[in-house]
Amino acid sequence: MQSWKSFTTQLSSVAGQAASTVQGATQQIDLNSTGKSLSQGFATLNQTLREKTGQTQQDDVTELPQEYLDLERRVDGLRSAHVKLLRVAKAFEGHYDYPVNLGESASEIGGSLAHNLSAWAATATKGTHLPQPQKPSEVQKTLPHALSRAAASGAVEVGPGRLANVLKTYAVTQDKVGTARTRMDDDISKNFLQPWSATLNSSIQASMKARQNVKSARLALDATRAQAKNATGARLESSRMEIEAAEEKLVDATEQAINLMRQVLENPEPIKNLHALLVAQQQFYAEASEAISSVLGEVEEAGTAAEADWRKSRDQQ
Repeated sequence: MQSWKSFTTQLSSVAGQAASTVQGATQQIDLNSTGKSLSQGFATLNQTLREKTGQTQQDDVTELPQEYLDLERRVDGLRSAHVKLLRVAKAFEGHYDYPVNLGESASEIGGSLAHNLSAWAATATKGTHLPQPQKPSEVQKTLPHALSRAAASGAVEVGPGRLANVLKTYAVTQDKVGTARTRMDDDISKNFLQPWSATLNSSIQASMKARQNVKSARLALDATRAQAKNATGARLESSRMEIEAAEEKLVDATEQAINLMRQVLENPEPIKNLHALLVAQQQFYAEASEAISSVLGEVEEAGTAAEADWRKSRDQQ
């Protein structure tokens, strides 16, 4: 049986070294007596209350190893980073960049516009190696898709002319950007959000549970020591055995928590998940940039020609 003092001394001497997973069986003392179990439960509760109300001395609280405390702080930081990034990145699941999409009327998102967009896009890609566009099965709610629908509606309402043609071009381009956006959202959901959340709910959560076990074992040890202060006669030997058993439980719980926290901090999966997030974003921005760049010259030429015609008409007046 290893005492708490020898464990902390040994742990201090090997700080910084990787530890193998502890699988040794924990020595148990028979605590089947209902009355004894209840007594220890009340003692632990009393110890908790005394600590919370500041009724304990520093020597009455077992000091945990510095390595354990350092790992606790680092795992808390990792958990905080997971929670914060997950909270923000989940916006990719709801197309956060166009929050007022529900305000669009049925006519603005109706089938006629979708049909027009498909037809215009088919014309734009005719004779190229680009894939032919498909009419979407449902209304897309991203900002680029909303811009596309607004431009398409304007093109229909304005009627034939340069502005209508430019609005058509803009509508088709934004539809491409929106399609790339929804593809990015799907990739991020599958390759980042799901595994990132799984890490939070599995390995990090397991280490948090192990830490709770350490807290419970530490409170039980200190409660047992507090009870032993008043022990006399034959009770002294029984108290000594109970303290040794409580120390052994704390040793085992601390070793397990340390190993689990090390595994969490050394896990390469979060880095791989972040790489997947970056890949999805890079692909989207590249596709969006290519789609917009491909029509800039055309729109600029249309604007220059429209300005020249306007100036000519003014001169003739």
